[in-house]
Amino acid sequence: MSSTLISRNEDLKRLRDEGYAVSIQSGYLLVADVPYVNTSAEIKRGTLVSTLSLNGNTTNPPDTHVVMFIGDYPCDQNGIPLEKIKSGEAQRLTDELTVNYSFSSKPSVGYKDYREKMTAYVAILESQAQAINPDITAKTHPPFAVGDEDSVFHYVDTATSRAKLGVINDKLKLSKIAIIGLGGTGSYVLDLVAKTPVMEIHLFDGDDFSSHNAFRAPGAASLEQLEAKPTKVQHLHDEYSTMRKGIIVHEYALDETNVGELEGMDFVFLCVDEGSAKRIIVEQLETLDIPFVDVGMGVDRTDDTLGGIVRATLSLPNRREHFRDRVSLGDVDAENEYDENIQIADLNALNAAMAVIRWKKLFGFYRDLADTLHSSYTIDTNSLLSEDGPDEA
Repeated sequence: MSSTLISRNEDLKRLRDEGYAVSIQSGYLLVADVPYVNTSAEIKRGTLVSTLSLNGNTTNPPDTHVVMFIGDYPCDQNGIPLEKIKSGEAQRLTDELTVNYSFSSKPSVGYKDYREKMTAYVAILESQAQAINPDITAKTHPPFAVGDEDSVFHYVDTATSRAKLGVINDKLKLSKIAIIGLGGTGSYVLDLVAKTPVMEIHLFDGDDFSSHNAFRAPGAASLEQLEAKPTKVQHLHDEYSTMRKGIIVHEYALDETNVGELEGMDFVFLCVDEGSAKRIIVEQLETLDIPFVDVGMGVDRTDDTLGGIVRATLSLPNRREHFRDRVSLGDVDAENEYDENIQIADLNALNAAMAVIRWKKLFGFYRDLADTLHSSYTIDTNSLLSEDGPDEA
């Protein structure tokens, strides 16, 4: 990814071709081997770090004039700190990337591209080192570092790097998760988790993607796509594989013959309605000690308005007792099932968001002071209720 990104952008390519030690790491642009002077008037080498503003694989003009630095605080040739450019202190950007300082040197009209920005800061630091040794340079012509080739994404996640959330986002680098049921809610779960660094997302559903699915799923399916009659999981695979790798389709429902395929999952999103099918899956997840969240909604029509409840219920290996009190594992009467299965896209999206937020809390992405396992939203009263916390067990 890094080699492609640098080669496709003239500003990054010029930096590399001119001999700078350029690389891209976790959505940040790095220029290493930059000579500078420390407080002992000694020449050292450090690394400049910048956020990247991109449209896909194309750089925009820099969105900030500030740059970060890995190394001691730089000084002039006499060892006096360059206080005029000081902007900030140390930050841990990702688990592998920590910067020591931030610098601010703002041009009158802004930097036009990343070559102009990075070379401007190189010149500030390098000039002081060259006052001691005129032959010192940041143009070391190193072998080109490839960088993020192991990323699940086809282009750099600059949303995370721009917000400096790399350390937090890394908590979601799980090996495998599963989404069981890719109807309205399940498809929105995929939409949200596809933008996280989970390595493999397994999709289980045997149904076709039909017109009614298109009206309560993210995105906008074309008539041609519907006429091709893809399965739900294949349609969603094709949609989201343009953004990332690791979406694995299973074009069948889970039952007693294949439920063992869930072994090894780090987490499961359970988005199916049928109680008997759900029971088989729940019992297997409990046996395998896999954490999971079950979603559901009950929407009714009264006087030409809709009301009801949307819920998400988390089950953990050491906290299972509440689950059967909250979730029915029996089947709805077949004659009434359609009437009791009203689903609307915005409620599906809300249901998915509730489940994904609870998943992110479990793995430490979001702060969780309540530590509750069951959340429900009542449409009629616009109330959100959280229950089954540790003190209620």
